[in-house]
Amino acid sequence: MMEDIQPIESWKVVKDVPFAIAGPCSAESEEQLFTTCKGIKDLDLGISMLRAGIWKPRTRPNTFEGVGEIGLKWMKDVKTELGMPAAVEVANANHVELALKYGMDVLWVGARSTVNPFTVQEIADALKGVDIPVVVKNPINPDLALWKGGIERIYNAGIRQIAALHRGFSSFEKTKYRNIPMWQIAIALKSELPNIPLLCDPSHIGGTRDLILPVSQKALDLDYDGLMIETHCDPDNALSDAKQQVTPQRLAEILNAIKIRKETSDNEEFNSILDTMRRQIDNVDREILENMAARKTLVNKLGEYKKENNVTVFQPDRWLEVFKSRADWGKQLNVNEEFVGKLFQLIHDESIRIQTKKVNAELQEEKK
Repeated sequence: MMEDIQPIESWKVVKDVPFAIAGPCSAESEEQLFTTCKGIKDLDLGISMLRAGIWKPRTRPNTFEGVGEIGLKWMKDVKTELGMPAAVEVANANHVELALKYGMDVLWVGARSTVNPFTVQEIADALKGVDIPVVVKNPINPDLALWKGGIERIYNAGIRQIAALHRGFSSFEKTKYRNIPMWQIAIALKSELPNIPLLCDPSHIGGTRDLILPVSQKALDLDYDGLMIETHCDPDNALSDAKQQVTPQRLAEILNAIKIRKETSDNEEFNSILDTMRRQIDNVDREILENMAARKTLVNKLGEYKKENNVTVFQPDRWLEVFKSRADWGKQLNVNEEFVGKLFQLIHDESIRIQTKKVNAELQEEKK
């Protein structure tokens, strides 16, 4: 699907620096916008594009919600003077119309918009007949279908230069991140839509300046195509997202510290050792699945035995014992405790499903 998505030629590594979009979270004043963007331009790192928020969808009212249309005029003047393309967020048809009026080069659909198919469709309808790159951020909730659906709506409007932007997902769970990455969802999107460039927004994932570098490196290690990093001339006094913005100087340090890794190597010895190790991993994976099949056989017998003795499928005490003992075993074997917990939660869920099916087999037969 979407095989005719067009590659965006400028979105590539330049001078060993990844494709990067940089600029303030919000355009606050003409001076702030120009000072920030000129600082980015003067880095001479091959940064590909400027960005700024013109309209800011905030969680609560009576906070800074962007300067509106005047910010587009500032952005137009800045991009003309510095000779760099500019990207802005749009959240409705009027935003699209104004962004095009002021000559913006790239539009992006924010996470709060992607979560609402009606909003995305309104934006898509406003883009019909227009030839402009559009970036679609993941929705705020971890829903791959919703993210993919947003991209499809933009595609169905006739847009052929589309990218996806991973900014993490909201959660009640307390972690070191502002928005939990859930890398597997972005990787799944890339697997289903391989022609779509995948960018990372480490500013919104991390939520603090010190996490921008490690999150950026992780994304590029996962073969992302580029980054969007919020940059401000005076981040401590920014009117929005102050903690996650960096100065142009810090942006340069981050981009220079990132290691650009190759997809392949011409080293024959490396490739030979790699092939050997992959075959060993394949063998271990096969053993894992054989053990899972053996476990399934035991679980089926267990379900039959519970059925014969009229015993409930779920045994809370047993589950707590399994959850604790497996974590202890993993710790002894130097396997990440959190990973072990998630793994055995999946295994336990499947065990419950199998036993429930076995116990209720007669009821299912009656339905037939």
